[in-house]
Amino acid sequence: MTQWVYCFGDGTADGRADMKNLLGGKGANLAEMSSLGLPVPPGFTIPTEMCTWYYDHGQSYPEDLDGQVRLAIEKIEASVGAKFGDAVNPLLVSVRSGARVSMPGMMDTVLNLGLNDMTVKGLATASGNERFAWDSYRRFIQMYSDVVLGVDHYHFEDLIEIHKEDKGVDLDTDLDEKDWQDLAEAFKAKTEEELGRPFPQDPWEQLWGAITAVFGSWRIERARIYRKLHNISDSWGTAVNVQAMVFGNMGETSATGVAFTRDPSTGVNEYYGEYLINAQGEDVVAGIRTPQYLTKKGREDAGAKALSMEESMPEVYGQLTDVFDKLETHYLDMQDIEFTVQRGKLWMLQTRSGKRTAKAALKIAVEMQEAGLIDEKTAVMRVEPAALDQLLHPTLDPDAPRDILTKGLPASPGAACGMAVFTADEAEELSKAGKDVILCRVETSPEDIHGMHAARGILTQRGGMTSHAAVVARGMGRPCVSGAGQLRIDSKAGTMVCMGREIKRHDIITIDGASGEVMIGEVPTLKPELAGDFAKLMTWADAARTLKVRTNADTPLDTTTAREFGAEGIGLCRTEHMFFEGERITAVREMILSENEEGRRTALEKLLPMQRADFTEIFKIMHGLPVTIRLLDPPLHEFMPHEEKDFAAVAEAIGKPIDVVKRRASELHEFNPMLGHRGCRLGITYPEIYEMQARAIFEAAIDVDQAGDDTVIPEIMIPLVATKDELSLLRDRVEAIAEDVFKEKGNKVEYLVGTMIELPRAALQAGKIAESADFFSFGTNDLTQTAIGISRDDAARFLDEYVKKNIFEQDPFVSLDQDGVGELVEIGAERGRMTKTDLKLGICGEHGGDPSSVEFCHRTGLDYVSCSPYRVPIARLAAAQAALREQ
Repeated sequence: MTQWVYCFGDGTADGRADMKNLLGGKGANLAEMSSLGLPVPPGFTIPTEMCTWYYDHGQSYPEDLDGQVRLAIEKIEASVGAKFGDAVNPLLVSVRSGARVSMPGMMDTVLNLGLNDMTVKGLATASGNERFAWDSYRRFIQMYSDVVLGVDHYHFEDLIEIHKEDKGVDLDTDLDEKDWQDLAEAFKAKTEEELGRPFPQDPWEQLWGAITAVFGSWRIERARIYRKLHNISDSWGTAVNVQAMVFGNMGETSATGVAFTRDPSTGVNEYYGEYLINAQGEDVVAGIRTPQYLTKKGREDAGAKALSMEESMPEVYGQLTDVFDKLETHYLDMQDIEFTVQRGKLWMLQTRSGKRTAKAALKIAVEMQEAGLIDEKTAVMRVEPAALDQLLHPTLDPDAPRDILTKGLPASPGAACGMAVFTADEAEELSKAGKDVILCRVETSPEDIHGMHAARGILTQRGGMTSHAAVVARGMGRPCVSGAGQLRIDSKAGTMVCMGREIKRHDIITIDGASGEVMIGEVPTLKPELAGDFAKLMTWADAARTLKVRTNADTPLDTTTAREFGAEGIGLCRTEHMFFEGERITAVREMILSENEEGRRTALEKLLPMQRADFTEIFKIMHGLPVTIRLLDPPLHEFMPHEEKDFAAVAEAIGKPIDVVKRRASELHEFNPMLGHRGCRLGITYPEIYEMQARAIFEAAIDVDQAGDDTVIPEIMIPLVATKDELSLLRDRVEAIAEDVFKEKGNKVEYLVGTMIELPRAALQAGKIAESADFFSFGTNDLTQTAIGISRDDAARFLDEYVKKNIFEQDPFVSLDQDGVGELVEIGAERGRMTKTDLKLGICGEHGGDPSSVEFCHRTGLDYVSCSPYRVPIARLAAAQAALREQ
């Protein structure tokens, strides 16, 4: 018989921490904590395999599951001394999801399951607390109706607000047992009104409804979006955890909280967290109530008055810190912990490796290594490469003037400026239109996930440092200010008001997730500093990796930035980007409009010193590191004007009639310029263009060499080659120019001539093409377009649907299509090196900064990846992790 149920509790467990793929992260860690002897309420886990089985079999269950679940419930009953469905002493359980990696708030949870009109009375008698019992029952009705039955939670929130208004109170805690009893009846009536059937009273029906809802929540939209954003496979599924309830809402000696063994925002080695007295866990994470600080220091630093748990419950706090130390020592990582205190007794509900900012991840990894807890390899593997993006962008200038509107909690560091928007849908819509937005919400919910991802930053009126907004923002690397309680946000009106000042929809605001400040208008920023923990970790990463990391840079500024980020050369210098400024574009247009070769050469002579000066400066900045320069690639029509006034300006600048300019622009028009007269085809039909560029490169290299700077070895790249003959012909022209320059200068430099493999034919013919090449650079942007037959400029209209429907696991222009385009790269690399064993290989598309694509390049045996300057550290760390995984 297949084992579908894994029990835990009372110091024993069927599972272990290393069974996350089967039991999910929550289930595996509950089992591990039980085995460690920590106080874990007993329960059982239905594994992720059941989720797969459920969907593979028409959303049904195997016959033997019911019996195993009933036996597991009996074990819980024996452990806690209560009986499921018993009217006198009822057992209540929670039903929670548990994917193999944390997906906070994305899937469904049901608490207090087992309550009905009879058991609520038994719970009141057994607990001696009628208010607690009816509060728990109304919570269960509300949650179960929302999660399982599909009745929107706002129906119940409205009923609570109306009841409080009628009674003349402001807080939920002001309601007594009679109020909650009346509301429980109102909730049941509302559910029946919405569904046309009564709220279920049978605890077993409730249990199977909740289990099915949790499996069903694996495929709800917010969970799909989260998995897409975090590259989590849809095939993994979720486990279901059923666990005896413990109650933080049984009065002033009970509480619930979320804590971290270190600060997840900064990485400082201090206990960090929040708690609420007389509450259940949902109150903390959902932002329904703003919680109190866990530690006295945290309270004092924030200037808060409400007592910390360290002060109000010192004995239980001491037990909790002992658990912190035990768990961090056991897991050797910062832990994110959920706990409940029931009448003075501590219970552990969850532990997991805590989500953290990149700054915190670096600090924690480096400090743990320096303390001897982990080695350098483990430290390098602890930091998500993509998360480094959080550190590589500007922060607010501390000396700049700030018009501070209010201050909330510093929930996720970093600064962001943009238009205030009040709905997730508008945030997504404006972001797609290229606008920077700040998503402003009373509190975020999992349904806001798409807007949170689209926004530059997140601002909430309610919620604490461990609310949904804070946790998700930290995971995404978005700045977040939460719990800005002085704000009054009205999403329907599109306004927020604070102390008499009003911010309207699309007004510009700035938030600082490090200080919690919210400012009106835009505040200037400063460049990041990449020293300290960052520098140490990158040193360890560089020692581990074998794959070199270069940059795509076309200007001295980009080149300098990339060097600061640790680039080991330039893998792609796009020379056409040097043609678009001022008098350069005029000279290019003059060349294009020339009627013969002599006229073109005259115009190109004007460009020669400009190109030479650019190359000279770039070579100096790179100090002898390799520089790969791609000769002109785009079609000539891109340099021509489009507006009437621009045609007139060009005609005047070059002394040609306007009708001549228009006619030439018309002649250059192509139906599909991506596959038209561009790349090496230009060099073959207009060889004088490539000759000028080659001359500028060689003259610059010799000038730098003679000036005593580091020796330069330029790598000249011929784009869009499909045949060996194209490359051979153009290589001959480059070599002829080199010889002419060397004679004129009385000096020579080493150089390489290679090509960009960006056509499927070139990948397949790589063995022949390599006969004329010193290097290949795989241009994965165009190779993706030509292999899949999709234009990346037009794909946004439909690619999202392809990803949603799992036709593509990810956008192939963001992360390399390893099965298709990747196979072409593998073929090209293998066949090229069969011809030349020392053939230098790299990629220079945007994929060079994508961690999974970098790992692919390492496995394929490429020499380097090249990416945009701000992605260089990400690629360095990804390359190190790829190498370490093979050890």
